Amino acid sequence: MKRSGFATRLGAIAASVGSAVGLGNIWRFPYEAGENGGGAFILVYVLCVLLLGIPVMLSEFVIGRSTHKSMMGALDQLTGGSKIKWFTLVCITGAVITLSFYSVVCGWVCEYLYLAMTGALSGRTMEEYRGIFTTFMASPWRCVGWTVLFLVVNFAVLLRGVQKGIERLSTLLMPLLFLLLVIFCVNSFTMPKCREGLNFMFAIDLSHFTWHGVIDALGQAFMSLSLGVACLITYSSYFSDKTSLTRDAGVIAFLDTLVALLAGVVIFPAVFSYGFQPEAGPKLVFQVLPAIFEQMSGGQIWCVLFFVLLLVASLTSTISLSEIPVSFLIEERKMSRTKATLWCALVVVVVASVCALSFNVLDHVKAFGMNIFDLLNYASANIFMLLGGLFTATFVGWIVDRKVVREQLSGDSRLSPLVRNFVVFCLRFVAPVAILLIFLYYVGLL
Repeated sequence: MKRSGFATRLGAIAASVGSAVGLGNIWRFPYEAGENGGGAFILVYVLCVLLLGIPVMLSEFVIGRSTHKSMMGALDQLTGGSKIKWFTLVCITGAVITLSFYSVVCGWVCEYLYLAMTGALSGRTMEEYRGIFTTFMASPWRCVGWTVLFLVVNFAVLLRGVQKGIERLSTLLMPLLFLLLVIFCVNSFTMPKCREGLNFMFAIDLSHFTWHGVIDALGQAFMSLSLGVACLITYSSYFSDKTSLTRDAGVIAFLDTLVALLAGVVIFPAVFSYGFQPEAGPKLVFQVLPAIFEQMSGGQIWCVLFFVLLLVASLTSTISLSEIPVSFLIEERKMSRTKATLWCALVVVVVASVCALSFNVLDHVKAFGMNIFDLLNYASANIFMLLGGLFTATFVGWIVDRKVVREQLSGDSRLSPLVRNFVVFCLRFVAPVAILLIFLYYVGLL
């Protein structure tokens, strides 16, 4: 039976960008930039993308596209049947863990989109916005219900397959995401304190930039591109052999960074214009921004559009995570796509539901001082993603046959020998050291 693949280069890029672009681009990157020296952080971040992000992305592309198989089959083929292929289970576990806690946050987005559409967020004070979020988090049925509904939509797309599901939805949603960002940016430029907001994020302030900012930039570059959980190995296995991997990796990294920068242009002029303090994470999205929209002309419309934007970013990311275990079951366990998708859906719904309950009925369950949600979040970002990234970098840099790497990276670029040597150098020496520094920093040893 012929293996599925992306029908067009546009579809492949849209799906890969959708995998990379997520909530972290919108609620984490702008704040990190503002708090770590603004333009200085952004310049270092771009350098980290070039030295770490794109090379590790290309290592995943080489593994997937050279074999046109899911991760385990690819490792099996590239190593001649070595037991190293079982590292795939680490990446699948990381993908399921990431998908489970991330889907809970996506459920929050669904709840707030519903509240915005029904007008329940209109005419409120800041204190009432805090109360709305607290009340919602205390409701097990609402938290679990929206999480499950989101996952139903997510897996319904996967049931449609690679071309009719993943590719078709990505080519529809990614242009919509950029259109919404542009609309919000145009509105931001009309705000009275637009300049102050943009200065917070973009002005180079070396007094607020330390070596910790460098590590934050490294971590943000790594996690923003969805590296280390085999998303891009899986997607690149659907790429055409005619695809230029180096060119597409550059396009994907550029668009992912562009989304993060545009998010800052959207958020900080509004925050400064309406007298709020810059925040990061759920507090910004579910408390501060609704309060800002309430003060704007046509506030309900802006609020609805913003949560549509978040929902688009959420869905494209979770679909890529879900395809990892689905493709594994299809190829290694010889399941039909329907059966593989339903089994994955069952496992993720159970884990995600337990995760959603960690803020209410299971809030007393702690491990290492963290509830279930925080524990899965920590394990995903600081253990599984970093292990996966370290593995793919060293595997392609040191183990994969140089002929395979050369053939995959050559493409149609005249600069391919230079690019290839640069990528291999980064994979062998730069990426392992950078990933180790990120790990030591996030576990508190630096």
